[in-house]
Amino acid sequence: MLIIPAENAVNWKRPPWVTLGLMLGCLLVFLFYQSGDDRIMDEAIEHYLDSGLQELEAPAYEDYLDRRIRFDGESERVHELQEFQQLRQDNESFWMAVSLLMDPEFYQYLLENRDVIWATADGQRWLESRVAIQENYIQHLSANQLGLVPADLSLYTLITYQFLHGGWGHIIGNLIFLFLLGFTVEKALGPGRYLLAYLICGALSGLVFSAFSVGSHIPLVGASGSISGLMGMYVAIYGLKKIRFFYFVGVYFNYFRAPAIAVLPVWIGKEIYDYWFAGATGVAYMAHAGGLIAGAGLVWLLGRTWLQVRDEFYEPEEDEQDARFTTGYGQAMASLGRMEFDLARRQFEALYEHYPERTILLEHLYNLAKLRPDLPEYPKRARELMNDAMNRRQPEQMIDVWQEYLSKGESHQPLAAEDHNRVLFTSLKQHDMKSAEKAFERLRNSGDEVLTSEACRLLIAEFEKQQMEPKARHYRQILQAH
Repeated sequence: MLIIPAENAVNWKRPPWVTLGLMLGCLLVFLFYQSGDDRIMDEAIEHYLDSGLQELEAPAYEDYLDRRIRFDGESERVHELQEFQQLRQDNESFWMAVSLLMDPEFYQYLLENRDVIWATADGQRWLESRVAIQENYIQHLSANQLGLVPADLSLYTLITYQFLHGGWGHIIGNLIFLFLLGFTVEKALGPGRYLLAYLICGALSGLVFSAFSVGSHIPLVGASGSISGLMGMYVAIYGLKKIRFFYFVGVYFNYFRAPAIAVLPVWIGKEIYDYWFAGATGVAYMAHAGGLIAGAGLVWLLGRTWLQVRDEFYEPEEDEQDARFTTGYGQAMASLGRMEFDLARRQFEALYEHYPERTILLEHLYNLAKLRPDLPEYPKRARELMNDAMNRRQPEQMIDVWQEYLSKGESHQPLAAEDHNRVLFTSLKQHDMKSAEKAFERLRNSGDEVLTSEACRLLIAEFEKQQMEPKARHYRQILQAH
């Protein structure tokens, strides 16, 4: 059974850059760094078969598996023993070599018991050849270089193992879950804290795995512990709030709603159950359980301080926002209709604070401000609307607002030289020479010599281009006077 939270959709206007970066990092490591494993393994097998070690190790491997089954109670290895015996019977030297070389526990067993397993001469021959293959090839495989080996634990491998994967199926599955969970947690925590929490969960997951695999030489690789941490953070962030979960059982799938945190013990219980009863599947169940506990624990312990959820995470979805906007906008327009201008202004300001991208609100605030052109609100809103018009590439509206301000507000609070200069540039681009000249006169009267001289040169060049020599001569005279 598979249960996945499915409460949110991705907002591609604000992409989850860290999640996408983590996915890309895992993919690049797999494609470029781990791609050398096949070559290393082929060379190791070639040297292994040439050395004749298989004749020594194959019988010892059967005995090793038989001991693990009979004395250590590892009944799940019966199938492994049967498969290896079939390989020997079919004389499948290549696949036998793969089995023998890729079992690090068996290698340690041989190191410790070679004097018991073989005569002195054979044991010495094995040691010289096998150790060389191990050091020159096997230890250079990505999993042994940067994977998490419980018997040889180091700080850096607690991070690096999270970016390694064992095959295409492994990495594709992890990347899908990383994306499904990551974009929501990244939105909740913010990019920096999300990345740090992700890596910490992976490290804690690795420590839990190592605690249950003390002395093991089998390396752990994969992002599943970190992703389990995301699952723990996800449900802890929502807490008792009911959210949607997608579930899959056999060929049947559906959705259900439940308090988010109620699913956490189900996930943890499933991983612990599988650890004890699923047998040797190659899945690091305790790493998953450790990640789940680590993720939820971090949010519970630090959710009011370092891992506090950002306010915008709880903003309503777009449909709900539209409904709120429509209601608020209707109330503000009703106030306008009753000529309650102060109330309408406050209502439009409140809406504009939450919906700054809606130009209609700024236009209403501008129209209300120009009822009192003597107050500072009018030039403020005029500049905002001019800037907004330019950002929306509507230069005509910018010029219209500027001209209206000249007639209503300029006598009370003149615009700055920079404002007139922007209008001049815009007018020239629109080939509106009348507005450009008008803007130049306002700029000239502002007393800014540098901007005036530059604007004069632009007008000369434009009039020369249009072969309007009298106009060009006029502005050359003005420039010489400066």
